Amino acid sequence: MYSSNATSLKRVESERHSKEEERKKLSTVSLPAQIPSQALPTAKKAIAKLTLWPLVAATFFMVSGGTYGTEAIISGAGYGHGILILLFLPVLWCLPTAFMIGELSSALPAEGGYYAWVRRGLGNFWGFQEAWLSLAASIFDMAIYPTLFTIYLKQMVPWFGEGHYEILGGMVTLNHGLLAALFVVVTCVALNLAGIRVVGLTSVWLFFLLSLPFALIVLLSPVKTGAYADPHAVSTGASVGLLGAVLVAMWNYMGWDNASTIAQEVERPRKTYPRAMIAAVILVSLTYILPFLAVYFTGTPASAFNAEGSWATIAGTLGGSIGGFQWLRFMVTLGGVMSAFGMFNALVLSYSRLPLAMARDGMLPRVFAKVTKKTETPWVSIIVCAVCWMPCLVLGFQRLVTLDIMLYGAALMLEFVTLVALRMREPKLRREFRVPGGMAGAVTCGLFPLALLIVAMVESDHESILGMNALLFGVLIILAGFAVYIATGALRAKYAAEIAPEATEAA
Repeated sequence: MYSSNATSLKRVESERHSKEEERKKLSTVSLPAQIPSQALPTAKKAIAKLTLWPLVAATFFMVSGGTYGTEAIISGAGYGHGILILLFLPVLWCLPTAFMIGELSSALPAEGGYYAWVRRGLGNFWGFQEAWLSLAASIFDMAIYPTLFTIYLKQMVPWFGEGHYEILGGMVTLNHGLLAALFVVVTCVALNLAGIRVVGLTSVWLFFLLSLPFALIVLLSPVKTGAYADPHAVSTGASVGLLGAVLVAMWNYMGWDNASTIAQEVERPRKTYPRAMIAAVILVSLTYILPFLAVYFTGTPASAFNAEGSWATIAGTLGGSIGGFQWLRFMVTLGGVMSAFGMFNALVLSYSRLPLAMARDGMLPRVFAKVTKKTETPWVSIIVCAVCWMPCLVLGFQRLVTLDIMLYGAALMLEFVTLVALRMREPKLRREFRVPGGMAGAVTCGLFPLALLIVAMVESDHESILGMNALLFGVLIILAGFAVYIATGALRAKYAAEIAPEATEAA
């Protein structure tokens, strides 16, 4: 009996020893020379990624940036219609968009986000158009935030509104505020070059800081109930009407897909994105609606919101002064500066990933795919985008909003079409989150956003840009995307050929 057990133990020990030797051999064996290293997983240092709440904060700034920039909604529509607009747009505009983004980002968490979705669902041509429309919109969109930065900064330091210099025969008027706008661009570029985690953490802190003064407005309002004039008084000097108010509200509620372009730099993107989208919709809606409701009950008339930056004046009235210092006005003004800065900072992160993804696909020169060694930040893309955004710093706020919505809306509709196309072509594609309602839900998801965009296009017919009808100007930009794609066919073939050998080796 003892002999039998001893023999068994020896056999087990021998087998264990043999397996251990085999494991050591496998761990030290050299790879065949013909297998390229790109095809094998390599030991790569971990790059810091965004987690849920930094992503929510970054999305918040890509979409909203807080209550700032909403003044024209109440000025143009009054309290009743304005608050209804802010209540219904999250349901008709934000949630369908967030649902669409939640499904596509959980199914295809690729760098480049919406560009990668459309390219896969509709092909190279429409993928290129998606990127073209988004980058064209960014040229006008990104000029809005330094403009808002300057508007609020002038209320603290009037010097930034002085020193006018006319150039180009008086067509463009510049002042010291342009220096502040350029400061925003340069500083945000520097933060983005430092890496995605720096941008994410900056967004979290800016969110708390800029939200504080509006939280104080909400808390002070019960003490000031009915203290001021009639809130139903007709607004005078409003720069927009009811449709214009809808347009401004749409702009304040748009940009949900911008966070998708950094999918490869987000922790567990399939699960994180849907949660982040829903949380951000709720957060953005509350930051708009609660302050307006609070101010309404104080009796502040709608006419008080007759210009961008009016929140500072209203806060000064609500908070009063201590020794001649209007503390709440100062806090709101400082918050407005931080809001504009935070929005620009987060959107540099988003838009700069488009040229990066396109270069990796052979749609742009490979130079746009260059990244820093430490943080893998697309530094060429960031710098080139910033240079392209600077010329629009001299345009007015309302014109920028009108053109931005037109171009962004066209890109958004391509994403809704992609949602349906991928449901049909790739029904077995793994989706951690799905738009409710099956195929019918996917199809109808984009109907309300489409209707709102038609309203926006009707309103844009009344605006002019560079002496041209804004609607016509937008259509020309869209058609230019078609022409650029056709004209650059040979160049794209060259770029694709340059990356083809690497793609073949890695396969």
